[in-house]
Amino acid sequence: MLTTEVLDAVGGLTAHLKFYAAKLPPIVHVSALPLGLKPSFEAVDSYETIVSRVRSQSAGTPYKTLNESLVSSLEAFEIGNLLRAVQPLLSALDHLERMQRDKEIEMGRMDEKRLKEYRAALHKVLPGNKPELDGAGQGM
Repeated sequence: MLTTEVLDAVGGLTAHLKFYAAKLPPIVHVSALPLGLKPSFEAVDSYETIVSRVRSQSAGTPYKTLNESLVSSLEAFEIGNLLRAVQPLLSALDHLERMQRDKEIEMGRMDEKRLKEYRAALHKVLPGNKPELDGAGQGM
């Protein structure tokens, strides 16, 4: 397994999260939906396929350490918990950067660029990253 293949998988998972986040209403009251809104069966199946592919191909490679984060993200996605699905992917990206820094893996310029793009896309999914909220809570 190559870094490019791992980033392809993370990109696919990120796309699923962005698509799912776009379908959610802007405000979901927690008492009404404590577990969130569940994604479609097809979306969960596709997400699971990506995670399974990485798990099977990463055996015996430095990337096997990412499996736990990817499975955590899948489990959160299955129940509709968007926030808990994003955090493990961000952790996986952090781990990839550490692996590169420690010379465990090689990452080209294009892969570094993709990693930054996926991180930015995942951060945009998180609450509080809306431009209309800039300055909120700072008083008058």
